[in-house]
Amino acid sequence: MARRMSEALKEQLARELGVYDIVRRQGWGAVPSRTCGELVRLAVRRAERTLR
Repeated sequence: MARRMSEALKEQLARELGVYDIVRRQGWGAVPSRTCGELVRLAVRRAERTLR
């Protein structure tokens, strides 16, 4: 079952990737797709660590 990321987690990851200001000012639609992919990869890595 796929779960959605919480807004808090997405915001935290956006801060780590340095795009939170873009999200805050313009919304998620303004974030480049490549960066969104990096955000997802980072979230997956974190999830994998918690499963170990």
